[in-house]
Amino acid sequence: MIVIAALLVFALYFEVRDRFLDPQIKTTEQAGHSTTGIAARRAGAKLSPTEPKLSVEPEIPKTEQPADHPDPQLAPK
Repeated sequence: MIVIAALLVFALYFEVRDRFLDPQIKTTEQAGHSTTGIAARRAGAKLSPTEPKLSVEPEIPKTEQPADHPDPQLAPK
């Protein structure tokens, strides 16, 4: 029973090991010469580089008013 359990753990390791590895990120040129590019060309698609990612935060973050101290300009008159 221990041998069977060890074999199952070993088989399970090979099933999920790719989830613990970092993804392989390829440039557009590298992808064009791989199976990804071949499949894209056969489907009639065109590989093009992506736009650079935008910044999530602005250069100078805005300060927010706390909930218990609303902005005086927004207070009802």
